[in-house]
Amino acid sequence: MQHIAIITGVSRVSTTFEDIVRQREAQILRVAHRMLGNWADAEDVAQEAFVKLHRHGLGFANDAAMGSWLYRVAVNVCMDRLRASRPSLELTEVAAGSANAEATLQAADDKRLLMAAMAQLPERERAAVVLREIEELSTAEVAAILGSTEVTVRSQVSKAIGRLRQLLGGK
Repeated sequence: MQHIAIITGVSRVSTTFEDIVRQREAQILRVAHRMLGNWADAEDVAQEAFVKLHRHGLGFANDAAMGSWLYRVAVNVCMDRLRASRPSLELTEVAAGSANAEATLQAADDKRLLMAAMAQLPERERAAVVLREIEELSTAEVAAILGSTEVTVRSQVSKAIGRLRQLLGGK
């Protein structure tokens, strides 16, 4: 991906850092995309998270601590962007002449509706539901990333799912 070239092109970066970027980039991009609704902003968030990791150094106790730190940075950057402006939704393009065009169109529409509903959630609820339900992190991991308690995370996820059901009209 483009980010590795940009980050490694700025200065001489250790192989260890490059390995971390390769291993974690897809996860960070997914979380940012699910929170912001478009890939361009998600790529910017991933870039910023990895630049912060490079500046911070690699002095983490273990891989899990580093992963939680990266998630936390990415979520915080996403929340800052959400506060600054409403996200634009990316529409999935449908290939012309697809044998299963109707199903593809329905899937694209469902995704668009879900992203629009997600955009209406409060930032903390959106982050909690993305990390817990979509990324399938444990409640404890989500609490650590968001700097809250497990009870709060469970409450945020529950509220978010209820709001999504309401916004999607039972879909």
